[in-house]
Amino acid sequence: MRTVETRPPSFPDVAMNKLLETVAGERWQVVCGDAGHWRVGIYSPGESRQADIAELEKHDIPEFFLLLSGRMSLLLSENGKLRELALDIGKPTLISAPHCGFCPDGPHTGTALVVERDAFGTEYRKPQEW
Repeated sequence: MRTVETRPPSFPDVAMNKLLETVAGERWQVVCGDAGHWRVGIYSPGESRQADIAELEKHDIPEFFLLLSGRMSLLLSENGKLRELALDIGKPTLISAPHCGFCPDGPHTGTALVVERDAFGTEYRKPQEW
């Protein structure tokens, strides 16, 4: 198990009223935020199947996920049992369980918008340790 604390400033400074830059093929990119409130990122995992997932993360806050393109599932641990949640484009979900994503059509083929607070703690463990 390992833990990470995320504290402000936890997002980049960006120019207002302009398109923001992202890089294709990156796992996690924090795009922007509002200090003391929220930050937004683009999530596109490199794992292609549940067996590829080495660890799940659990934040001390919930995370909002909205699938933008492709296919993506989240591996969740609930009450000591693992289950997959397939995301649907345009249908949001709020995640509080330990989780990690994967793209069944290949690495980085799905992309989700993620919204979370700009300060939180995260615990990481192997899937079977939850």
